Amino acid sequence: MLRIAVVGSGPSGVYTAEALAHQDAVPDVAVDVLDRLPCPYGLVRYGVAPDHEKIKSLQGNLRRVLEDPRIRFLGNVAVGGALGPDALRSLYHAVVYCVGAATDRRLGVPGEDLPGSDSATRFVSWYSAHPDEPPDEFALRARSAVVIGVGNVAVDVARILARGGEELRRTDVPDAALRALRESRVTDVHMVGRRGPSQAKFTTKELRELGALPDAEVLVRPDELALDPAYADPSGLPAVARRNVAVLRDWAQRGASGRERRIHLRFFLRPVEVLGGGEPGRPGVTAVRFERTEPDGQGGVAGTGRFEDIEAQLVLRSVGYRGVPLPGLPFDTRRGIVPNDEGRVLRDGRPSPGEYVAGWIKRGPTGVIGTNRPCAKQTAAALVADTALLRARDLPGDPLDGLRVLGAEPVEWSGWEAIEAAEAELGRSLDRTTVKIADWAGLLTAARPGP
Repeated sequence: MLRIAVVGSGPSGVYTAEALAHQDAVPDVAVDVLDRLPCPYGLVRYGVAPDHEKIKSLQGNLRRVLEDPRIRFLGNVAVGGALGPDALRSLYHAVVYCVGAATDRRLGVPGEDLPGSDSATRFVSWYSAHPDEPPDEFALRARSAVVIGVGNVAVDVARILARGGEELRRTDVPDAALRALRESRVTDVHMVGRRGPSQAKFTTKELRELGALPDAEVLVRPDELALDPAYADPSGLPAVARRNVAVLRDWAQRGASGRERRIHLRFFLRPVEVLGGGEPGRPGVTAVRFERTEPDGQGGVAGTGRFEDIEAQLVLRSVGYRGVPLPGLPFDTRRGIVPNDEGRVLRDGRPSPGEYVAGWIKRGPTGVIGTNRPCAKQTAAALVADTALLRARDLPGDPLDGLRVLGAEPVEWSGWEAIEAAEAELGRSLDRTTVKIADWAGLLTAARPGP
């Protein structure tokens, strides 16, 4: 039996497990999918906005893979320390790391760490019930919020801030977050990009959803659109960018309608400082200072020396993700990935037998969920090609026993099903649909119910 560990149960990990289990070249393959959390699905569970039911339905596809008898889910297994790469290699013929890009990029401007300035990643984790985030972290007493970035995550964050809490009641958003969003005082959300609309990273579907909010309106400044060289004639743009420009053009022509909340889409503004003030000894965000930029003729932008302050009591940066080193594995600090050749981990420039990567930690935080499938297949193919070398090592018995000896207390698939049942019951008790459990203690208690 070729025993393989896949570290991470998000899309890249599940697609890797699927590719390994379904290949025909090597019979008798057993795959353990390990995850630090007791719950599977990674960012599909903890990174997709609660009102995106269609994308969240992808969990059903991932579930079918993890229920394959050749694949075993083992949650609550934190890789690192006593359970580092060497220990895993003593239990498995091969280990595939699918740990994603676990941190967000910083702005690198003064005031970024003031109270009220945070990452969109943490905000998303909060409303997605990630157990690492305190359930009552964001009080949302701000009147004006600035979201820095113009990708899909920034759009999600702006939409959740502008959406009424009652509209989210039918989703699985945790109860503490739902209460905070119901009591939110935010009336203005500014989503700001340093470049023009033709270079924004959001998809048209996500963009249009902002215009479908019942109690919010989208405001776009025609003068900022006109700065974009492609605005007058977008015919040479990729299809997504052309559609985005058309949607923005339509909104710019409509003007304000006086709704309760406003989403301001701003372009050609580069953050240079987060400004603070407030009570003595309790500084907090009061505004963000931006420098006006303009196209530099080479696809980028240049500063103009003109500045604008946008009032804000809440600032959320959404300028990309970055991989973090995993102790015991090599790491390319410049690119934020584990160095690899088609998924084979490279140590000192040479493939390290039995060590592989897939997903963002392999290629960087690029692409959409579906991009992980061909990436996973490439890594799986490399591993299968190395089978003769990998099988040369004798292993002890069931790796699950070895994980327990090393101090892990794995949550198996039945434990995850118990969590699902507990979340459904929590929803019924609150007269809602399924509601996520938002803390470690609650998740582990649900995973191991008493007699």
